[in-house]
Amino acid sequence: MIQPERFRMLGALLRRAETFSRVAVWVGGTLTLASVLLISFDVLARKFFGFNTGGADELSSYAFAISTSWALAFATLQRANVRVDVLYQYMPVRVSALLDWLSLVALGVFMVYLTYFAMEMAQTSWVRDSAANTPLATPLWIPQGLWMLGLLWMCITVALMLVRASLALATGDLELVKAICGVRSTQEEADEEAAAGVRMVKGDAA
Repeated sequence: MIQPERFRMLGALLRRAETFSRVAVWVGGTLTLASVLLISFDVLARKFFGFNTGGADELSSYAFAISTSWALAFATLQRANVRVDVLYQYMPVRVSALLDWLSLVALGVFMVYLTYFAMEMAQTSWVRDSAANTPLATPLWIPQGLWMLGLLWMCITVALMLVRASLALATGDLELVKAICGVRSTQEEADEEAAAGVRMVKGDAA
């Protein structure tokens, strides 16, 4: 993204947040893949050898929840979250930029609300030493805590984005507002797909 000099520090923080979020996505993807392999092994073992590992479905549900919460920040930074833009695309730039900012505010409020109750749930499980009613008897604060931390990171990321977008909106830098929280244009999506195709071709050539 191109940003004014005065946003250098915020830009650096967001770049670091994006780097960390990208790593979190890869870790979450690895966790999901591991759960898929575990379930596959469990099914095959049950079919051909008459036994199962036990808890594969439970662990996979934890993996799905944790990987999803940690992927939220990266999806938001990439503006991959779903937005209804039927009327948006016909609005004046100033109006659409304001709506972009308001959508980020609404997302932030929702995430804070969700994270607050996630923290309460994890804390309750910790205090009561709650365990899953399964053969593994997993202490619930562990998966709930990891899930909650993903939501908390999402809140931090949205806060950084909101501060940067607010300063851009206040100074009239509407292009920056759209670059931070606007709806991805068809051209942007096409350019990204083209870049991905080029990378694939180069990878095959290598």
